[in-house]
Amino acid sequence: MKKNYILIFCFAYTLLCKSQQDPQYNLYQFNQMVINPAYAGARDVLAVVGSVRNQWTGFDGAPRTSCLSVHGPVLNKHIGLGLTMVNDRMGPRNMFAVYGNFAYIAKLSSKFKLSLGLNAGYNRFQFDFNKLSFKSSESSSAYLNQIQTYNKLDMNTGLYLRSNSFFMGLSLTHLFNPDIYSLKDTAGQSFGYRLRTHKFFTIGKSFKITDNFIFAPTMMIRFVNGQGNGDLNLNFFLFKKLWLGVFNRGGYGPGFLMQYYITNGFRVAYSYDTGANDARRLGASHEVMIGFDFSTGTKSKVISPRFL
Repeated sequence: MKKNYILIFCFAYTLLCKSQQDPQYNLYQFNQMVINPAYAGARDVLAVVGSVRNQWTGFDGAPRTSCLSVHGPVLNKHIGLGLTMVNDRMGPRNMFAVYGNFAYIAKLSSKFKLSLGLNAGYNRFQFDFNKLSFKSSESSSAYLNQIQTYNKLDMNTGLYLRSNSFFMGLSLTHLFNPDIYSLKDTAGQSFGYRLRTHKFFTIGKSFKITDNFIFAPTMMIRFVNGQGNGDLNLNFFLFKKLWLGVFNRGGYGPGFLMQYYITNGFRVAYSYDTGANDARRLGASHEVMIGFDFSTGTKSKVISPRFL
């Protein structure tokens, strides 16, 4: 098992320490609270969404992410409030975070609304270095033979522009680049873990072909530490009940997603991806989401061409 932990940790180091550190979400377009605090209140109802993602299931210690978000509009829908909790586990690292969300929602016209969002919260990072082994004892440290826990405060912000058939978002996570830990081994070599600011840009537009068939492409671009990649999604909304989509993630590979409205206020979603080339060797990834919408007394537009 230790060998598998080392493989997964080394492969993910490039993705998570030098580039992407935040969890991946294939179903982000159906719950953008996970990447943009300005999304709070955007569904115009009280929304409760839970999701679980098992990534690279062929390896012990592969990433596993659980997320719960609650948000809704208040004060005549001019303010969005929310709460987000995330648990992200990968090899020897386990992260738990809880954030409170605030968004100011401005009505720009009869069709468009613009939200400015901010969230702040607490992160607990726990590293079980006992799960790692090293080439030689000289590369070890007394710190690496125990479980280390670090607590940090964090802050994220974002903008979100939307109409019934269009959205565009820009968000920044880890605004102050919190330094989680910094250690030295017995050979005097320094190493550490620091959160980098992540930039997310999202955009989507739906095109009505018929009453029961809507084409809705979306795109997400991520930038961190001077590096970037993106997702391109081709989605179809069928019979005002079922979302079906395929996507490709730059540098990784293709995937599939779906979302189904069991009722107007209850939806379930699933995503599957395997990656391509070397990434395929890590195994498939599965993501499941369940969402509940509770009406606040006004007519909801949840079943509509938009992605909310």
